[in-house]
Amino acid sequence: MAKIDAFFKLMNEQGASDLHLVSGSQPILRVHGEMERVKFKPFTNDDLKAMLYEIAPENKIKIFEETGDIDFAYEIPNLARYRANFFQQKWGIGAVFREIPSTILTSEQLGLPSIVTKLSMIHKGLVLVTGPTGSGKSTTLAAMMDYANKNRKDHILTIEDPVEFVHKSQGCIINHREVGIHTQSFSSALRGALREDPDVILVGEMRDLETISLALEAASTGHLVFGTLHTQSAGKTIDRVIDVFPANQQAQIRTTLSEALKGVIAQNLFKRIDKKGRMAVLEILVVTAAVSNLIREGKTFQIPSVIQTGKKYGMQSLDDSILKALEEKKISAEDAFDKAIVKDRFIPFLKTPPEFF
Repeated sequence: MAKIDAFFKLMNEQGASDLHLVSGSQPILRVHGEMERVKFKPFTNDDLKAMLYEIAPENKIKIFEETGDIDFAYEIPNLARYRANFFQQKWGIGAVFREIPSTILTSEQLGLPSIVTKLSMIHKGLVLVTGPTGSGKSTTLAAMMDYANKNRKDHILTIEDPVEFVHKSQGCIINHREVGIHTQSFSSALRGALREDPDVILVGEMRDLETISLALEAASTGHLVFGTLHTQSAGKTIDRVIDVFPANQQAQIRTTLSEALKGVIAQNLFKRIDKKGRMAVLEILVVTAAVSNLIREGKTFQIPSVIQTGKKYGMQSLDDSILKALEEKKISAEDAFDKAIVKDRFIPFLKTPPEFF
């Protein structure tokens, strides 16, 4: 048993999502979104480095010493998997671990709308799950992959950095590929994927022009592609994809995206006030013929209006979802106001209205 495993067990017992270990500081857990110090002596750089290096693969240590940061996954059987990031900082080495539960929650357990699972069953196209870092994108995607795995008879290929949720093949065959171990990059794995007979491709993060371009190509050639982006709304997600490309290619990309994109799920996490834990609040865009035309014509600023009138297709705006959770007394008015897009709607719920925002 590695020395660090004791902290992971504590993390699991406390229901923490993240563990922060930094030279010169005590360990810190993030519990339900808030940072809590662990009663333990501050780490020296040498002690922490020895503890962290005990669980890191040799090739990752080499990269870390050359570049100053690395990502990889670590697993404790019968407990959980962890997404690890090592980094150098002013006082020495530091690390953050995100717990990836060994049990994959279903869409029903997460309370996801039925349209989310319907998007898991479409034949081809691009589905994007977006939101800030730590907003639960991976959990939502895992539930979607779980539903597809149980209800389709296809080949699912995931490309991640690192592999997070591990699915066992059920109705589908599932292959997990990790960037840096099984493939050099997202783009090289996507190129290879087109020769590996996948029906569904999960791209852990669409972080650059080449990856986004290849994902769009795969979605346009008969595959169902899932990807993530760090954007806060459906409209901004579409703009982000288009803006990655050079100006002289953007008209063509609008056309391609208008045909390939099938849905956008933009989400944020809120601390619950009715019980312990956090909940995801979703904005959902389903790409109808009207939405497709707006993308093609560069009128994405009209997408919020289409979402408002598209409820019969399963669409919902982020602010409407926040308001529903607030009225059900699941989240606080302050949190709702802070994360809302149109903040005016939430001022009447605040005990102390803000002087400016």
